[in-house]
Amino acid sequence: MNSSSPAAAFDSFRTIDLRGQHLSPAELKAAMPRAETTFDAASDAVSAIITDVRTRGFTALTELAQRFDGVDQHEVRVPAAALDSALEQLDPSVRAALETAIQRTRIFARAQRPADAEVEIRPGAVLTHKWIPVSRVGLYVPGGLAVYPSSVVMNVVPAQEAGVASLALASPPQKEFGGLPHPTILAAAKLLGIDEVYAVGGAQAIAAFAYGVPADDANAAVLPVDVVTGPGNVFVATAKRLVKGVVGIDSEAGPTEIMVLADETADARLVAADLVSQAEHDPNAGSVLVTASEQLAGKVREELGRQVAETKHSERVRTALSGAQSGVILVDGLEQGIAVCDAYAAEHLEIQTADAEAVAARVRSAGAIFVGDYSPVSLGDYCAGSNHVLPTGGTAAFSSGLNVTTFMRAIQVVNYNREALEEVSADIVALSRAEDLPAHGDAVSIRFE
Repeated sequence: MNSSSPAAAFDSFRTIDLRGQHLSPAELKAAMPRAETTFDAASDAVSAIITDVRTRGFTALTELAQRFDGVDQHEVRVPAAALDSALEQLDPSVRAALETAIQRTRIFARAQRPADAEVEIRPGAVLTHKWIPVSRVGLYVPGGLAVYPSSVVMNVVPAQEAGVASLALASPPQKEFGGLPHPTILAAAKLLGIDEVYAVGGAQAIAAFAYGVPADDANAAVLPVDVVTGPGNVFVATAKRLVKGVVGIDSEAGPTEIMVLADETADARLVAADLVSQAEHDPNAGSVLVTASEQLAGKVREELGRQVAETKHSERVRTALSGAQSGVILVDGLEQGIAVCDAYAAEHLEIQTADAEAVAARVRSAGAIFVGDYSPVSLGDYCAGSNHVLPTGGTAAFSSGLNVTTFMRAIQVVNYNREALEEVSADIVALSRAEDLPAHGDAVSIRFE
């Protein structure tokens, strides 16, 4: 980028001035820049799609492919030959990059696998907290404005490291590729050993995974899954919300977002570049700067004016940076800045301050935290080894990014012998009487008659 060329400041990057205000946590959360929620608006349409897939199966899927993707579809599953061909034709540099991402993501995912815990409460009273992988998962990889082979890596690798035996992947059919998903998506799936891939997009893919699809004359059955993961648009997110409880989900991921906490030591060029990088995803993406330095805010606006004009997807970026979900939040200092970060609970939080590592350690709510000048969000998107499927829209306050435990569940195993049960039998009887559930106590007492 040519930082010496003149450019008008990006004045449509709005300012929220919180200086001198002492806001409660609820007031602070309400002051955060957010895109308008559209889940409710999409709910009826998505519910109808789910019902259609459940009742009409592959007939509904092929009609929806024509309606939404402009594709005449007969077989929904991607042929093995198409997966092989996609990998054979993959650009060697892209393959090498994917292999790097896979290797690093696998190392980190493997380290996340929790150990079983066994404890002897008393002699003869043994409890075990046992981690078991789910049997089958459905992984969704979006299409739309960009191609996301990196999302194949981020979804597949932790599921594999969790020990999931059956993995299926869905991605929207593309008219320009003969009704198949993008070949780079197919190549990434093949590289990871995934051979069950479906050319299905949107809410209909989530419905197919959640409820399964019976076989017809042209298609083998799609078996239902235990967990559905992966990012997508508002229709995908709404579908995941509606099937939650039928299957497990990772999160209801909405448009991407970045918050940068920066002080006067930050480099405005880097801050602006990172804000632009996330705005590139989606016109609804959120890019937010938090700082106590008006001077830095001004320099970042100047850099945005220059960098937005020069970037490939300039119009998309401009729309995102001008939206209600983006802007500068001015704060009194670092303490208020950290409070803002916790209230926003960013999907991606960058710390570009003096002593960035210590500041990052104080943050309580974020999907992922990127520390210092050399840990940009782009690193996490591809090759850090961390996972880029992260909670958005403030849900990082109570949920986590995709990880190995997303694909596992814990079973409690209770193993008492006669003496250990007898030791607490009177307590069980007393509590069962207090709760007016005497048969509970009788089920213990009968063992000692």
